[in-house]
Amino acid sequence: MAKRLLPIGIQTFRKLRKRNYYYVDKTPYAMQLIGEGTHYFLSRPRRFGKSLFLDTLKALFEGRRELFQGLHAHGDWEWSVRHPVVRLDFSGGDFEERGYLRTNLMAQLDAIEEEAGIRTRYDTGPERLADLIRGLHRQSGRGVAVLVDEYDKPILDALDVPEIARANRNYLRGLYAVLKSCDAQIRFCMLTGVSRFSKVSLFSGLNNLIDITLEPAYSSICGYTESDLDDVFAAELEGLDRDRVRDWYNGYSWGGVEKVYNPFDALLLFRKRTFSAWWFETATPTFLVETLVKRGIATASLDGRLASEKLLGTFDVGRIATEALLFQTGYLTIQGQEDRLGKHYYRLGYPNREVRESLNESLVDYLTGDDPERETNAMRLGDLLLKADFAGLERLFRAMYAGIPYEWHIRNEIARFEGYYASVFYSYFAGLGLEVRVEESGSAGRLDMAVRAGGRVFLFEFKVLERSGPGAAMAQLKERGYADKYRHLGEPVHLVAVEFSAKTRNIAGFETAQA
Repeated sequence: MAKRLLPIGIQTFRKLRKRNYYYVDKTPYAMQLIGEGTHYFLSRPRRFGKSLFLDTLKALFEGRRELFQGLHAHGDWEWSVRHPVVRLDFSGGDFEERGYLRTNLMAQLDAIEEEAGIRTRYDTGPERLADLIRGLHRQSGRGVAVLVDEYDKPILDALDVPEIARANRNYLRGLYAVLKSCDAQIRFCMLTGVSRFSKVSLFSGLNNLIDITLEPAYSSICGYTESDLDDVFAAELEGLDRDRVRDWYNGYSWGGVEKVYNPFDALLLFRKRTFSAWWFETATPTFLVETLVKRGIATASLDGRLASEKLLGTFDVGRIATEALLFQTGYLTIQGQEDRLGKHYYRLGYPNREVRESLNESLVDYLTGDDPERETNAMRLGDLLLKADFAGLERLFRAMYAGIPYEWHIRNEIARFEGYYASVFYSYFAGLGLEVRVEESGSAGRLDMAVRAGGRVFLFEFKVLERSGPGAAMAQLKERGYADKYRHLGEPVHLVAVEFSAKTRNIAGFETAQA
C-alpha cells in the first residue's frame, strides 16, 4: 500500500480531500445523525477531530459531491438538494477580555452575511443570529444547517476570571436559545466542545438538544479505531511494534465496546517514528493539576474512580466535579460500567501509557516543588527498583523529600493530607511506566500500593509516624498477609514499609522484608 500525506492539524475537509491525505471515513456517522434527528451535542477532548467532523457536515449540506467520491455518504445523499450553512467557530481569540465574545461573534456573522448576500436588522447577538437563520431559509427555501465548533471555549478560557466566565456563559445561553426558537427553519444543528456544561446553566433554553457524548452508537465518531489503523494506515505501521502502539496510545472510550486512538498521537507517531507524549505535550494541564492538589486528591486514587453520568456532566463556572474535569479533558476515560443499588455508574481510568505517565510526571513536578533533579531521580529510581536495591531507594527518597522547599509546604494545601507522602511515591512509579496498583483489596483489607518491576513484586504500606507509631506499616503488611495474593505469580515478593514524619517532612522509617 502506497503512503499518503499525514493530515496533521488539517481541519478543513475540502483541503484534506483535494490533496493526497489519509482520511478515515466518518460519513456513516454523519448520515446516521442526519437520519435520526436534528439537534445534537457532542463532547470530546481537544484534538480528537471534532472540527474536521463539523467541516465534513458543512461540505455535505452544501452539496460538495466531488469531495465525497469513494466515501460512504456518496451513494446515500441527495446531491441535488443544497442547504445553507451557518458555522460558528469559537476556537480562536482571547475570551478573557471583557466584551470580546460579542466582538468575535459579530465578526463571524458579518462574514456569513457577506458570503450569503444577506443583511440582518439587529446588532445584538441572539436577534441577529435568528434573523440570519430565517433570512437564509427564505432565500434558499431550504432548512439551515447550524454548526457550532468549540461552543464552550469562551467560558473555559475565562475560568480564572469567574465574573467574565459567567458573563460569557450567560451571553452564550441567550445565543444558543435561538436554536430552539428557529427550529422550523433549521434542518440540522450540532454543537461540539470539550466540556458538558449542565443543561440548567447553559442549555436551559435548548431542551431539544440530544447529547450523544456517551451513546455507544457514537463512541467512535471521533478518533481512530484499531481497524482504522490497520486498514487506512497500514503503510505507516510498518516497522512499528503494534502492541507498543496500542499500549501507548489506544484506550479512549465513551461507553462503547470499541476503544479509539487520539488522531494527533497516531499521526505524530507515524511522522516522528518515536513514542512520546505528543498529545499531552500540546497543552500543559496546569489548571487541572492545581485543582487536584487544591482539593487534596491523592494521585494514587485517580485510576478506578466511579462516577454517574450526571456527575460526568456536572461542569459549570466554580462548580466542576473532579471526575468530570478529568474525564472531559481526556485524562481519564471509561473502562467499564456497573450497576449499584439500581443506579448506573462508569468506572474511570487512565486511557493509556501516554496519559498515565505524563500526568503523573506533571503531578510529581508540582508535588515536589518542580525539582530540577526530577528526571535524574526518576531514572535512578527505576534502576534501583530493578536491582531491588532498597538501601539506595531509601537514600534517594530521603534526598527527594529533603529537596522540597520549606516554602512550598507552607503554601501547598495537599501537604496537610496524609495522601501527599504516598502520592509522591506513586507518581514517580507511574511516571516510569511501571505496573502500579493502589488500594488492592484482599481478604484482610486493602494494600496501599503494589508495583511489578524486573520480575519482582513490591508491596508498599505507608503510614504517618505521629498517627500510627513506629513499626505499624510493616506489622500491617505481615499480619494481613497481603503477599498471599501475589504468590501465584512465581516472582519474589518484597514488603516495603514506609513511615513518614509530619514534623520533619521526610521518611522516618524505611523497613523491608521478603515475604
